[in-house]
Amino acid sequence: MRPIGRAGERQVTPQRGYFHGGLILRLSLILVVLFLAACNGSSPVRQDEPAVQSMSQQTLTTDAQRRAKNHTELGVLYLQQGRHAIALEEARIALESDSNYAPAYDLLGLTHQDLRESALAEQHFLHGLRLAPGDPEISQNYGWFLCQTGREKESIAYFQRAVKNPLYATPGKSLASAGICSVRMKDDKAADEFLTMALRIDPENIQAYYYLAELRFREGRFGEAKQLNEEVQRRIDPTPETLWLAIRAERKLGNRESEARYSSQLRRKFPASKENQRLMQGQYE
Repeated sequence: MRPIGRAGERQVTPQRGYFHGGLILRLSLILVVLFLAACNGSSPVRQDEPAVQSMSQQTLTTDAQRRAKNHTELGVLYLQQGRHAIALEEARIALESDSNYAPAYDLLGLTHQDLRESALAEQHFLHGLRLAPGDPEISQNYGWFLCQTGREKESIAYFQRAVKNPLYATPGKSLASAGICSVRMKDDKAADEFLTMALRIDPENIQAYYYLAELRFREGRFGEAKQLNEEVQRRIDPTPETLWLAIRAERKLGNRESEARYSSQLRRKFPASKENQRLMQGQYE
């Protein structure tokens, strides 16, 4: 199943921005600019630093960490804009400042994944995880990389690892990811459990609503599929995928007027979509 959404629309299924995880959550453009303009401040020394250090050593360490953080976050901005070369350069500068800064390797992994350079992406994700085995964001991003490259079964363990971290801010995202990858494996039982848990933790998780709706449709529970898809439609603009699911659910429920209304929207708004081609050919199954 391909991602839902088009350029300029809010995405329903996970895309690059969604799965940048903590790199996005940590990001604030204003703070990045201010930090880059004032890199002579101080911040706490990492807990794993030696207990006895000179003041100059402590300042150097914290300055290096801060520079690494700032350049990594700036690199994320460039990656979101599709400016891969600059994102890679920012990651390189970050690692020159602190070669053990795990989020910089996460950024490298995401960038090479976006460039479809899978071997390099995996190398960097794994390096980041070796440096920070408990980092839930890197676990989430590597798990999604595995899912996207046909290794769905392997991906589940990394999503579960992310969820187990009590400091993880968005466990619903990893549960939804595990659900989506379980759908792809046709493991409906696991998919149901993961997606239901995702919605319990995060009732606004659009991805979980949509994939659970697809799962319910596949199970023949058309009324539930309709209701779940309507939750998606209340939160985002129509996409070919949500309209197509709505058409099929209404058709199964015998609601011809609603089916016709959604069909009209699909033809009008997305005439070149695969979903509209299937509609025109009467391929509802």
